[in-house]
Amino acid sequence: MPQRLAVIGCGKMAYAILKGLDRQAFAAVYCNDINPARSALFEAEFGAAACALCESIEAADVIILAVKPQQLEQVMKDSLGTWSSGKLLISVLAGVKTETLEKASGCKTAVIRVMPNTPCLIGQGVSALCAGKLATPVQMQIARDIFAQLGAAVTVEEKLMDAVTAVSGSGPAYVFLAVEAMINAAVNVGLDAPLARELVLATFKGSVAMLESESLHPAILREQVCSPAGTTIAGVRQLEANGLRKAFFDAIEKAYQRSIELGRQ
Repeated sequence: MPQRLAVIGCGKMAYAILKGLDRQAFAAVYCNDINPARSALFEAEFGAAACALCESIEAADVIILAVKPQQLEQVMKDSLGTWSSGKLLISVLAGVKTETLEKASGCKTAVIRVMPNTPCLIGQGVSALCAGKLATPVQMQIARDIFAQLGAAVTVEEKLMDAVTAVSGSGPAYVFLAVEAMINAAVNVGLDAPLARELVLATFKGSVAMLESESLHPAILREQVCSPAGTTIAGVRQLEANGLRKAFFDAIEKAYQRSIELGRQ
């Protein structure tokens, strides 16, 4: 029997998820957001039925919770009494543990925690899933089937979710920033912006394809590009001198710690 889906919180991540899903696979799709304009957007683009919070939860079998972590307490307070053992709560909230959600829902509803990323919007995302104590293998498979439509879906232990959040959840922003910086640098040495963008995007795409096809450590592929006393080794030396490696270590550590903080709030 087709599942009925509700999305609570109609922000960017919820948009990316619904954009990539086969909505025809669900008997119905409901949505709720504190901003009526966002609910209206989901109605117009995805054919979702905008409902009050409790109505959305009561009508659905699977509920994707995509509000901001700071809004969780109020949402769960306002929806207390609507959660039941027959429902599956899928949370994409950074840092919030399954145990916290189980308690907030009255210890009746199965919870699965997921950390997707924004390339889900084009079917190229990656989502990490972990199950709470009440979730069954069948419910876990339902969640995996949903997120497998959006790209890769992997199962991890919950203790790794904050690290996953810092790496793949936040990762697209790091990549976009690196691409932006490289395009700007290309313009600085004389290339026009459209050509710089074309060259940089093709370089990233081709480099990732090599990593996937060769199955070699990135250091080996990097060394193959660096000729003795050549241009590439000069550029790599400057990147290392400016702390590129340290910057990534620090960025991922900071995002990891922030995910932990969000779970404590």
